[in-house]
Amino acid sequence: MIAIPAIDLREGACVQLVGGSYSDERVRVKDPMDALLRWRSHGFRTFHVVDLDAALGKGSNEGPIGKLLSHEPGLTFSVGGGVRSTAKVEAVLALGAAYVVVGTRAIEDGAWLREVAERFPGRVVVAADVKGREVVTRGWTAGSARDIREVLESLEPLPLAGLLVTAVHKEGQMEGVDLPLMEEVAQTSRHPLYASGGVTTVEDLRALGRVGAFGAVIGMALYTGTLDAAEVAREFA
Repeated sequence: MIAIPAIDLREGACVQLVGGSYSDERVRVKDPMDALLRWRSHGFRTFHVVDLDAALGKGSNEGPIGKLLSHEPGLTFSVGGGVRSTAKVEAVLALGAAYVVVGTRAIEDGAWLREVAERFPGRVVVAADVKGREVVTRGWTAGSARDIREVLESLEPLPLAGLLVTAVHKEGQMEGVDLPLMEEVAQTSRHPLYASGGVTTVEDLRALGRVGAFGAVIGMALYTGTLDAAEVAREFA
């Protein structure tokens, strides 16, 4: 299993939010490149970039994303946030992303998801953001009334690169992961699982690896120093 630092972009800066609340910003790094260089210095090579402004329809961080993706050859980036059209999928991949992460429209419009997954096989990751068991959309502000199991079944036939499952109720809390949820996803779906939300300790990472996660996206615990980046990189980068 690999650990993947999150680089969440808001107003051109790299931020960390508590519980997905845009009014509760805990960390702000003015230049996202500083965050990338910090994690690279420890040996991380795979990164997850989210455009929070685009997710809420409040703007775009395409400029900073382009700088991050063009900084160093050989790094792997997944990029998401507000990707709700085929043109945007193409634009993200053209910037140099290895994978494009689609959430809201993927959950709400199965026909569109099938179209982009088949057009870009192995390049599309579906983000399933879960509160309790309900998959939520639109920057975690809207419910879908769909259980995670139902969503997983609908995704099974598609040629996806993976599933990014975020336990929204754990996000930014630094109180551990929702291990039963992640184990259920790993056992139910054939797609690689990228787990997100609540990773606080190295043992959380080991536990996710044991239940079958392919990767884990880490944010708050790295940025606050709760997790030792060097230790995590040695074992999981």
